[in-house]
Amino acid sequence: MTRTRARTLLAWSGGKDSAWASVVLTRDPSVELVGLLTTTREDDERVVMHRTPRAALLAQADALGLPLWETQLPDPCPNPIYAAKMGAVVERARAEGVDAIAFGDLFLADIRAYREDMLRGTGLRPAFPLWGEDTGALARTMIAGGLRATLVAVDLARLSAGFLGRAFDLDLLADLPEGADPCGENGEFHTLVTDLPGFARPLTLRTGAVYERHGHAFLDLALVDRSGAAN
Repeated sequence: MTRTRARTLLAWSGGKDSAWASVVLTRDPSVELVGLLTTTREDDERVVMHRTPRAALLAQADALGLPLWETQLPDPCPNPIYAAKMGAVVERARAEGVDAIAFGDLFLADIRAYREDMLRGTGLRPAFPLWGEDTGALARTMIAGGLRATLVAVDLARLSAGFLGRAFDLDLLADLPEGADPCGENGEFHTLVTDLPGFARPLTLRTGAVYERHGHAFLDLALVDRSGAAN
């Protein structure tokens, strides 16, 4: 029987853009979302830019009922090592009948071109379900649509550390400084999604101290499980 739905992996950071891309993809009758692809640091098992802990990624994947495809990278990661790691992902995807890898990119053309180059000739198609959306309208659509997220990282050249821990909501959008992208597409901020259409249950976070690294500020956090324990 000919398969009519494209088996698709979604590049997953735990943040709002990849999360909303999952909503768009699951509503597309031509797509079968089969897994979440994430990269974490070898030394602390956190998402490289967001510093999201692995426990939160696993909880998000469980809430969506999807497997988490995790690849660990050194930080910094030399290009040959990154290429080898991603090559192994591509081989696994092809072996498991995956047709496409989707990304939550919005408008950065150089990032899109890089992803297209990475998959060229592999037999896997890159997909960009949010591409070209007006980011102000998209941010409001996410919020109205039930996405709940917390700011967990900021670029200190663009935003103050005081934005950490705030909810991604209409009040936040109103308080962003002039020139800041409403979706943080220029790296102004990163988020961790705690609820989403399709989640079986929301995540509960316990926030901790703020720390800085390489011009960015991060909010240390832990996932609170059903027993009330943080991990």
